[in-house]
Amino acid sequence: MAFDTEKHTMVQSEDGSFTAYSSEFQEHYHSTRDGALHESLYKHVIPAFEHHKDKEELVILDICFGLGFNTLATLYYMRENSINKKIRIFSPEFDGELIASLRDFTYPDIFTPFLPIIEALSTNNVYKDEKLHIELYIGDAREYLRTCSERFDIVYQDAFSPATNPILWTKEYFADIARLINEDGILTTYSMALKTRLALYENGFKIYINSGEGHRDATLASKSELIEYIWVDMPHKISCNREVRPLYDEEIMN
Repeated sequence: MAFDTEKHTMVQSEDGSFTAYSSEFQEHYHSTRDGALHESLYKHVIPAFEHHKDKEELVILDICFGLGFNTLATLYYMRENSINKKIRIFSPEFDGELIASLRDFTYPDIFTPFLPIIEALSTNNVYKDEKLHIELYIGDAREYLRTCSERFDIVYQDAFSPATNPILWTKEYFADIARLINEDGILTTYSMALKTRLALYENGFKIYINSGEGHRDATLASKSELIEYIWVDMPHKISCNREVRPLYDEEIMN
C-alpha cells in the first residue's frame, strides 16, 4: 500500500522531516514551519517528560495517533536520554486506512530503530514488550474517552485544529480529559486559542505557556502547579475578553 492517497499526501516540513496533508481536514498533520519532529519533541514530549522525570512508570494518552510522531518522538527521547521507564501509550485514531499505510511513510532516520513498532501497529494496532505497551483504538476518540478506564499522566492534545475538528476541543471533551488525567498529570497542546484555554480552565486546569528557542509558543495545562513555566492569569484574560466562550458540543452538533 502506498502512503499517498486522495485523503493524505506526504509533505516535507522546514526541519527536513516529512509530515502529511489531509485533504479531508484541509490541514497538515504538523506545522510545516516548526517541523514535524521539532514540534513533537518541543511542544509535547520534552515538557511532559521534564514534568514527570521522577516517575518510574508513565501512562500516556496520544490524541490522535495520526502519523505517530508524538509516540515515536517519545521513544526517541527516552533512548537518547537513557530514560528507563515503563511506558504505556493509548491512542485513538479514526482513520484505520492511515494507520495501515504508515509502513510506507518516510520517517526521519532517527526513528529507524522503532520501525518494527510501526509495522506491528499498522498490522495489529498493538505493540508490547517488557517495557512498552502501545495500543491504538480505531474509531471515535470521544467514544473512546467515554468508555476508557485508564488514568493518564500525560495527554498529548494534538488533534486537528479547533477550526476543522472542533469536537475534540469542546468544554465537554476536556471534561472527559479532566476525569481521566491524574492530579499531577500534564496536558500538552500546540493551541494557544483562548477558547481552548477557557475549556481547559473551566474543567479545573491551570494554564501555562510553553515557550522556548526554535519553536512558537504552545500551551501546557495541569491540575497541579507547574512552577517552571509562565502561568496564564485566566481570570484576567476572562475579564478582558468577556465575549469569548469555550466551544460547546451543542454548538457543533446543531
